[in-house]
Amino acid sequence: MGRLDALRQFNLLKWLREERQSRKLILFIVFVALLLDNMLLTVVVPIIPSYLYNLDESADVALRNNTLSQQDAPGSFHSIVSLYDNTVRLSGSNTTARSTELVPPTPATAQQPQNSSDCPQSTSKLLNENVKVGMLFASKATVQLLTNPFIGPLTNRIGYQLPIFIGFCIMFLSTIMFAFSSSYALLFLARSLQGVGSSCSSVAGMGMLASVYTDDEERGHAIGIALGGLALGVLVGPPFGSVMYEFVGKTAPFLILAFLAVFDGALQLFVLQPTKVEPESQKGTPLLTLMKDPYILIAAGAICFGNMAIAMMEPTLPIWMMETMCARKWQLGVAFLPASISYLIGTNIFGTLAHKMGRWLCALIGMMVVGISVICVPFARDIYGLILPNFGVGFAIGMVDSSMMPIMGYLVDLRHVSVYGSVYAIADVAFCMGFALGPSIGGSVAESIGFPWLMTIIGVVDIFFAPLCLFLRNPPGQEEKIAILMDTNCSMKTRSYSTQGTYYQGENMDPEYDDYD
Repeated sequence: MGRLDALRQFNLLKWLREERQSRKLILFIVFVALLLDNMLLTVVVPIIPSYLYNLDESADVALRNNTLSQQDAPGSFHSIVSLYDNTVRLSGSNTTARSTELVPPTPATAQQPQNSSDCPQSTSKLLNENVKVGMLFASKATVQLLTNPFIGPLTNRIGYQLPIFIGFCIMFLSTIMFAFSSSYALLFLARSLQGVGSSCSSVAGMGMLASVYTDDEERGHAIGIALGGLALGVLVGPPFGSVMYEFVGKTAPFLILAFLAVFDGALQLFVLQPTKVEPESQKGTPLLTLMKDPYILIAAGAICFGNMAIAMMEPTLPIWMMETMCARKWQLGVAFLPASISYLIGTNIFGTLAHKMGRWLCALIGMMVVGISVICVPFARDIYGLILPNFGVGFAIGMVDSSMMPIMGYLVDLRHVSVYGSVYAIADVAFCMGFALGPSIGGSVAESIGFPWLMTIIGVVDIFFAPLCLFLRNPPGQEEKIAILMDTNCSMKTRSYSTQGTYYQGENMDPEYDDYD
């Protein structure tokens, strides 16, 4: 009975308000935001190539029907079949012939393949889809790339809460547009709009985590969990989209995502209170100064080229499967399942392990494995042959992301001012460059020289980039900052969160109430 009484007295909203100071709840919000963003990012991967191909096929059929109806004008010849003597007469002519002689079977009906529902009818038209699909997929990352340099400094001025909530609102609008768009132009607009929302969510979310998790090891673990949300979105998105598209329709998966987005928005509204403007207490390092830092550029390059591999596969692999394997709709998304599962495993394992083994080493091995795995993808002859190389790609990218994202925050602590909005804007720019250049360049290259050569090129690039991670082994920093970060006896201010307020651990530190009240 005592438990029932406690359950009746439990007030969810009151609990959320009391737990606003909890770092774990903030981590959960960022986790859900990244989950939804990347589900929307990847749920379209199996849907869009097939949907656009069917749209083009429908348009061609309608055009042919219109042409035939225009040719079927008064005064033209019409064939009349006589059931009496099995002859065909042409109106306007005295010509009569046996129907068996004048009506041969058409090649389209005579040579129809057995699995015509799965195999595309026009290979040349399918190859042309590479460019359209690639440009559509790249639009989100391109817009996000252009938006990030503004979002980073903005978070330094107004805090992280308002941008992450604005990101939710834009994401919700983009999801609804995807659900009800039936033309290429509207789908392109919805994908581009998602880029703005994703920029707000990812930059503000990562910056918020870096600001509340000040210890380097804790920060790496927290960012690994948050990237697990990204990985789970990438994991669930393609198979969820392909199965729903095959058996329910295009609209259903996006409406479900919109419902989940409303839940995340309500959680942000009660916990983060996005109406408050809370600027950073100190001025951060200018964005241009951070972009000139060679060590930050190496870390950003690893993020960019590592993710470019999977970004090139997203628009081109489904089309290559349709062309060479006659893959069904649900298989187009399931093919990415091994990469998604292994990415989820990789980010969770190496979020903590990378700190112990050395994040530079983790990224170096990851880049090498990405390159080798990508080169092996075109050797697959059926969907089962894609399992091992795709698993390797996902696991290796998980190694790179879970080691490079925390090292970005560490480099700012070591070499600059510990304000994180701008450096995670750079990290997101690197991520977006991979997903902008990957589909746009990949679609054109796959159309010109073929999918196998495309995979070989990006694989070689990743392998040659890997040795640069050696420079991140022991990056130089400001002497006083090295003392603070390395000296375990130093009374460094470390935030400890509780429901009453925030207390700074160290010598003669007075309690100070948390910023999130």
